[in-house]
Amino acid sequence: MRLLLLTAFLLGSLTAARAPLPELVPKGDAVQLHVDGEPFLILGGELGNSTASDLSYLAPHWESFRALGMNTVLAPVSWEMIEPEEGEFDFAAVDGLIEAAREAEIRLVLLWFGTWKNSMSTYVPAWVKRDQARFVRARQADGAPLDILSPHVEASWEADARAFRALMAHLARTDRDRTVLMVQVENEVGMIPEARDRSAAAEADWQASVPDALTAKLREGAAGEALTALWEKTGRASSGSWREVFGESAEAEEVFTAWHLASYVEHVAAAGLQAYDLPLYVNAALQRPGAAPGGYPAGGPLPHLFAVWQAAAPSIDMLSPDIYFEDFVSRVSAYDVPGNAVFVPEANRTDRAEAAADAFFAVGALGAIGFSPFSIENVTDEPNESLAEAYRVLGSLAPMILEHQGDGSMVGLKAPVAYDGTVAEAPQAFALGGYDFTATMVDPWMPKDTQDIAAHGGLVISLGEGEFLAAGRGVTLTFVPSEGGHGGIEVAREGEVIDGEWRPGRWMNGDQTHQGRHVRLPPDSFSVQRFTLYSYE
Repeated sequence: MRLLLLTAFLLGSLTAARAPLPELVPKGDAVQLHVDGEPFLILGGELGNSTASDLSYLAPHWESFRALGMNTVLAPVSWEMIEPEEGEFDFAAVDGLIEAAREAEIRLVLLWFGTWKNSMSTYVPAWVKRDQARFVRARQADGAPLDILSPHVEASWEADARAFRALMAHLARTDRDRTVLMVQVENEVGMIPEARDRSAAAEADWQASVPDALTAKLREGAAGEALTALWEKTGRASSGSWREVFGESAEAEEVFTAWHLASYVEHVAAAGLQAYDLPLYVNAALQRPGAAPGGYPAGGPLPHLFAVWQAAAPSIDMLSPDIYFEDFVSRVSAYDVPGNAVFVPEANRTDRAEAAADAFFAVGALGAIGFSPFSIENVTDEPNESLAEAYRVLGSLAPMILEHQGDGSMVGLKAPVAYDGTVAEAPQAFALGGYDFTATMVDPWMPKDTQDIAAHGGLVISLGEGEFLAAGRGVTLTFVPSEGGHGGIEVAREGEVIDGEWRPGRWMNGDQTHQGRHVRLPPDSFSVQRFTLYSYE
């Protein structure tokens, strides 16, 4: 009997050990996250910075996360919390967080608040803060010190890398059921209030040669427009110092900063991957229009610096935007580049009504692996209801959405909003499944001045043979056959997907389809309709 029990125990242990790791898998034009060997759509929310540091403070919120329809929580883990004394690690809070998530049947993405959080070095342990000779601070041009560890000092990245590796090794030992899906390395790195560090170590690196990995991208035409323009101004130098290759502008200094930030992050990330091979990503604090480097966190993983980050930090799987500006569509679309999985770890605050529509656009238009509003534990009732509706619909449709991502059979819709908040109300045209569609986010049956058009959005999936599924709110679709003639609605049904099965509800006809002229998703709530079109002469 003891032998049988031991054998069963060992088999169970082996099974747990062999559970597939989360991984990023290309699918057509998209990159998907696979969990337990299957595609997974993150319907997430990020905790406020301090919430996860006290498990009793967090405990009452798990029920509300479930009610919201969330399947993933993004939670910070700080360096100061796990290594209060150098070389002495305490993972009690991490273990408690994972256990609470397991009990709630919610997955986790951990955010490593190591050397930098929002540019600053406030989450490093006290022993790092006190030892300023070993862990050197960045300095401004006038010599003033900053509460920012310099990215040019080996001692700092070595200490951060050791701590991060210890965290990842602990996860590898203890998280057998893969509750933790991914890890973010640092948080919104970047140099402020100037474009680069002026410490002695930084000045030495500024005089050093630009690495071959970056000049090769310039020569190959793979560095992007911004870097190429700087390079051309200096005569396309094939080698030399940062000044000689890129010039002396703030923009040139930002390229220098980006390389050294990314190189620092690479040291940390690579150390972690040696212990546990989870997907890793970095997040970006985006810049305002017209802001100069240093007026925003210079050198972060921004679109004009992608080539730098990809060359200097190959261990990082994704570059991801934190979007707090009104122009969500253009901001997130800039991260939809070949090989980069689209993920929005901070999608404005949860109390913004348009957050739910943003999720539909990211998932439907860009094949995003997930969406996560910030400060999810502090939602108010009305946005809570809106986001819960959206997550309920997206969660029910997730298998279908994941099946159609990356193959051209799905579109995402949202009225673009400019940085100043101006909503582009013009109808949007797209071709799908043999029909030319026009989508408007201005509802035809409600007074325009009562509508929150920026909060309207959805997705449309072609199911083949003239059949489609539309989901969202505030979207009205008209259509004509792509090959000419007239289009009509053969049948349209409102309904929902439950446990993977379509459950039809009302027959949508008459006034609901404007006598067969359109398919309308009302603006007052998120809904799903399945419809078949036909052509006639």
